[in-house]
Amino acid sequence: MSYTGLTESRRAQITAAIRTETGIDEAMIDTVVRNFYGRVRADALLGPVFESRIKDWEPHLRQMCSFWSSVALMTGAYHGQPMQKHMPLPVDARHFDRWLGLFEATVRDLCPARAADHFMERANRIAESLELGIAGRQGVMLAKGERFRNAELDDTPALPAAS
Repeated sequence: MSYTGLTESRRAQITAAIRTETGIDEAMIDTVVRNFYGRVRADALLGPVFESRIKDWEPHLRQMCSFWSSVALMTGAYHGQPMQKHMPLPVDARHFDRWLGLFEATVRDLCPARAADHFMERANRIAESLELGIAGRQGVMLAKGERFRNAELDDTPALPAAS
């Protein structure tokens, strides 16, 4: 379903319906974002990728709250280009799996089941889209279900599943 061109009134109705169905609100999003990025920063695989690019975390966290408000609640609060931001990152399927694992652990720890499911459905779509985009930029066309492995990152150590 495309939400481009929605009237403010219709967008507000959709947002209200999602809030009612899931219990997600801006306070929950803020809690999820801050806890998730705390886990990311402490993670041996993802932490260095983020720390090498983000020096001032507070603006990034606020931007991620706007992003997740737009993604989870359809508020239209985020106005950015996440694909462009992720294109130059040295990441592949391992990083996306880790990101999803940490995100799922965060939402399952902090949110009611319906909210966690709602967040995860969107997180899975985002990860798949970004992985496809990054692979394409590297000249790799992935078949359905195929994952992107960047040979330049093969010295990245395998890590246990996120908790």
